[in-house]
Amino acid sequence: MPVDTITEVRPYLTFKLGNEVFAIDVAKVREVLDFTTITKIPRTPDFMRGVINLRGSVVPVLDLRLAFQMEATGKTVNSCIIVVEVELEEERLVIGALADSVEEVAELEPDQIQPAPSIGTSVRTDFIRGMGKRDSGFLMILDIDRVFNSSDLAGLRQLQP
Repeated sequence: MPVDTITEVRPYLTFKLGNEVFAIDVAKVREVLDFTTITKIPRTPDFMRGVINLRGSVVPVLDLRLAFQMEATGKTVNSCIIVVEVELEEERLVIGALADSVEEVAELEPDQIQPAPSIGTSVRTDFIRGMGKRDSGFLMILDIDRVFNSSDLAGLRQLQP
């Protein structure tokens, strides 16, 4: 959804990866979990850390830091798993996204959100929905449905009930 279609105040869950602050529309967030044991699955991409048992359901856990070409998320007292619902080719998948820490739910006015910067054709920014202005800095608002492409998530369908 382009920035110009945001016409009302929306709540976003803000979280950190390294020193950067990111945000996801709370409508996409199911819950936030403490970092727990993740069972590794062989022959999966590096960003796929494994699966967790969420009340009897298998939920794949992906490392956003690795997806953004940062160092892997380490386990700290603040590390967490943000359980989100993503759409992949008209199908809904539940995945866990590792984050260094969750900050808050912040409401942003439409005039606080600017389009993602145009960096050029060789850099992929289609997963950045916009840049939110907050205090003296910015936060990157993710389009969680586009962070991972369909080939990244294709193998996850078999893990879902």
